Amino acid sequence: MSLTLPTSTYRDLAPTIHRQRLVVEGYPTFVITDGHIKDYLSKLSVVTDMITLIDPVTHVSDLYGWAGWIHWETSGAHFYSWERPVSFFSVDIYTCKAFDPADVVAFTENYFRTTEIVAKEF
Repeated sequence: MSLTLPTSTYRDLAPTIHRQRLVVEGYPTFVITDGHIKDYLSKLSVVTDMITLIDPVTHVSDLYGWAGWIHWETSGAHFYSWERPVSFFSVDIYTCKAFDPADVVAFTENYFRTTEIVAKEF
């Protein structure tokens, strides 16, 4: 079965509920470990002024690398890290509370001492 998504007909089905999404990706200057991911996600909670419901959780895949997640009262964030084929990370933030994307990008760039970083809001 094939599904075609009509991009031109998207509409906000819940305009009274604030939703904010941000993806941040970059090239770190060091190998990202389990400890880095947990520390980063904990500090990201402070940067975004989110209330943490559980401490960050991580898992490693032999094929794809590290992943992490933090649950906030107003949603959460996912973190993904690769060592190969290139040292790379991707952060996916979804919240029902406003935050400043520029603060997140600046914090992430500094934390991972990136050589290049990009971000996109949805």
